[in-house]
Amino acid sequence: MRRSVPLLNLSSRDQLRAGKLPRRVVQLLVGLMLYGVSMAMMLRATLGLNPWDVFHAGVTSRVPITFGQVTIIVGALVLLLWIPLRQWPGLGTIANVVVIGLAVDAALAVIDSPSGLPAQLALLLAGLVLNGLAGGLYIGSQLGPGPRDGLMTGLALRTGLSIRLVRTGLELTVLGAGWLLGGPVGIGTVLYAMTIGPLVQFFLPRVTVSLEAPAARQPLSGAATPV
Repeated sequence: MRRSVPLLNLSSRDQLRAGKLPRRVVQLLVGLMLYGVSMAMMLRATLGLNPWDVFHAGVTSRVPITFGQVTIIVGALVLLLWIPLRQWPGLGTIANVVVIGLAVDAALAVIDSPSGLPAQLALLLAGLVLNGLAGGLYIGSQLGPGPRDGLMTGLALRTGLSIRLVRTGLELTVLGAGWLLGGPVGIGTVLYAMTIGPLVQFFLPRVTVSLEAPAARQPLSGAATPV
């Protein structure tokens, strides 16, 4: 029987006071570092990236800074968009901006591009699976969403539109902008769109840290098995 642990709707302060903090911080950092490694693996596979990374890669091709530095800058700019949405970042949100960018640059320094399509596909698929696990780890630490996820939920809350519609609109926008900037779109982009939801849904219930919900707050609807 699959383990089911709810994700709680915690304020920034409650995230730090909810218990098991040392374990959650370690899990958060491991998840974010692995997320950066998975991004580097998909970059080196050269078969296409997820929409945000298509945008990051497109920007990187136009400015004299690294992919990881672009990721950090874009994450910080997205975080500024939280202000009019009245969103408050958690520890995990701030760490997300910095750690993933540093990790992806470090991984790119040691991962070489494979030669031949079978090796490229193997690296791409391994990166996809690792990305799903890493996403489950950092989300399951319950220390706050990443800046891009927070933008999505904040827009949905303020506009009354569905999460699915807002996410689709955001990702199509950054994908189109990234493609126009020269970012790589390919089979990896399609595979990411098809598999990342099921992968995170598989890993998340198995790695979410169980916490006690504060009396005034309830678990996020459907959070144990996210869409």
